[in-house]
Amino acid sequence: MAKDAPASAAGSQTLSRGIRVLEVLADAERPLTIDEVAAALGVHRSVAYRLLRTLEDHGLVTRDAAGRLLLGAGLAALAAGVQRDLQQLALPELADVAEDLGMTCLLAVLLDGDEAVTLVSASPRRTAAVSYRPGHRHPITRGGPGKAILLGLPERSWPADVPEELRAEVIESRQRGYTVSHDEVVPSLRSVAVPLGLPGQPPASIAVIHVSFPRPEAELAERLQEAVARLQRASGV
Repeated sequence: MAKDAPASAAGSQTLSRGIRVLEVLADAERPLTIDEVAAALGVHRSVAYRLLRTLEDHGLVTRDAAGRLLLGAGLAALAAGVQRDLQQLALPELADVAEDLGMTCLLAVLLDGDEAVTLVSASPRRTAAVSYRPGHRHPITRGGPGKAILLGLPERSWPADVPEELRAEVIESRQRGYTVSHDEVVPSLRSVAVPLGLPGQPPASIAVIHVSFPRPEAELAERLQEAVARLQRASGV
């Protein structure tokens, strides 16, 4: 058994690095070079190259015309199976909100206790809107969607490093029923978000994002709360 341990450890490290490559590309705002991926992982270029070739073979990573790296279409097939029932339930409501308000509407869920990950999003068909792809992740202590998830959690479930300033902000947000953000996750983007709790589903939030808001924040939040109410009724709450 002892002889297998090094091989097992090496296999685990390779898998971990491959997953980390996908996370790096998901967090990037533009396609990356192999050298940039290698630097983000802290590995030699040759190691990054082998990882990327394997991910390319599986359709999880692709290249643009300049040879730079970005997430591949194969991830969409995997993502479609994640919380499939929640995606199918939420998408029509997100699309309605996006059309009504003329801005991108998204659903984020809690991941690993301290991060928010975008599960699904919808953009208006007739209006130019911000693109915000599923898989985008950030701490729940930043950004409207993350802070709305925090808003819906009991304080004992919050990350240990929540600063006092944020605690005060969450208390204020709880009184009005929604969270806001500006420049906290993506530069220039604003968001309004409300918590979403559904039976059998992880803590979540729905949000609208845009570079500027054509309506008052409270009005946007009211529309989001209407969507939450409909989702909860559809779930038997």
